[in-house]
Amino acid sequence: MKHRTSARSRRSPVFMRVAGIIGMAVRAAASGCALSSRGLLAGALLAGAAIVAAPTAFAQNDDTPPPLDAPSAVKAPTTPPAQVGKLTLDQQVKWLRAAQRSGTLEKLSDAQLVALFQSLDPLALPRYIKEGPTGYASYEFTMTRSERIHGQWPDKPDHMLVRLAHDPLRIYAKWLPDGARAGQEIIYDESRRSDEVYAHLGGLMNVMPLWTALNGALARSQSNHDVRDLGTEYIANQYLSEGRKYIEAGLPRSTHVEVKTIDRVRVVAFTFETPTGQPQFYAKKETLGLDLRHPYFRTVESYDNDGRLFERLVLETITPKTFDDAAFDPKNKAYNF
Repeated sequence: MKHRTSARSRRSPVFMRVAGIIGMAVRAAASGCALSSRGLLAGALLAGAAIVAAPTAFAQNDDTPPPLDAPSAVKAPTTPPAQVGKLTLDQQVKWLRAAQRSGTLEKLSDAQLVALFQSLDPLALPRYIKEGPTGYASYEFTMTRSERIHGQWPDKPDHMLVRLAHDPLRIYAKWLPDGARAGQEIIYDESRRSDEVYAHLGGLMNVMPLWTALNGALARSQSNHDVRDLGTEYIANQYLSEGRKYIEAGLPRSTHVEVKTIDRVRVVAFTFETPTGQPQFYAKKETLGLDLRHPYFRTVESYDNDGRLFERLVLETITPKTFDDAAFDPKNKAYNF
């Protein structure tokens, strides 16, 4: 059965279309006018409709993942990694969850991890990701990201601090001093203005803060993505959405598994290469890095039909936190709005 995709799932994925803040601010400063309001991820494993039908959960519950460095009291699974491929699909998913939460998974050698994931049922990874949870009700993370904009790859990646809370979706992001666009800040609060962000530039272009359209044409000058695309949940859901495209198109998959350390983050990296590439799929080739202590992806690398890297994302730290309203208030004295 063909699934319909929501407006959000049709948007191009993982980073942010914070964009246009520079172009908009410069134009506004020059003219004095007010601004009007107004793919990621190739999941090349075939996933059945039951696996991809529902969105990934982030709600806090008994399975909520601990902080990245938190100890776990979960008992390690008894089946040796070399035998997991002989288990049923349900048993494989349960083994992965127990191995992840107990710390067993991250203790395996590179060779053991590669052999393990190569031996699994093709539906095991999508099930593991879909059943999550792939994030927290509210959390803070740091990330680096680079995107090819108008054919140009940036000289320096963005380095960002992001605070995110759900129900309603609220996001604060700041560009850190050692990355591109240092000092820039944005706030998004869907309960206040669902189609706009409040933002100001950094550095010498630190003009007055402005409300700017979330998805306007100018909002693409810094990124191909929407601020709402930030976070681990979006990456997971895009992975599952791309997997659904394989099913609907009846296409084969090509998957390569390896262990990589990307910006000090050790992950199991799955490379999916599509037979047709863009525009049918978000990317011709994608490499997703699976965290070893949580059921979510922490790194993304996306390549176009010419083999050029057009997106790179690394979630460096992820910490569950509870925020008060001040965390998403431009009047917060810790911010520079």
